[in-house]
Amino acid sequence: MSPPLSSLVLYTSRMEEMAQFYTDHFGYTAHIQDGDRVVELHPPGDGITLLLHQMGKGRKQGQVLVKLVFAIEDVAAFCDAASTKGLEFGSLHKADGYVFANAKDPAGNSISVSGRLA
Repeated sequence: MSPPLSSLVLYTSRMEEMAQFYTDHFGYTAHIQDGDRVVELHPPGDGITLLLHQMGKGRKQGQVLVKLVFAIEDVAAFCDAASTKGLEFGSLHKADGYVFANAKDPAGNSISVSGRLA
């Protein structure tokens, strides 16, 4: 039996801003333990836990090739609601039977909301 993917590490120099971004816009809950260098962000339901880790010296924000995709049934409505909270997505793209839109988090990582797996 293969183990399921349980978490994704995002390296950042903007820990607090990143935690606030994912809690405000995607409903994650931040869990911080005294003395731990990692901030755990737990999803509001099923999904992947995000682990925020301090970025090493010499690395640039958004340098790693990662895109976080959030499954949303009504992409347009989500994007409209997100814009009222300061998160601007690019234009809606229509693919084979679904819609998606792209944005960036505070560390420059690519994020997307997509109806593909919703």
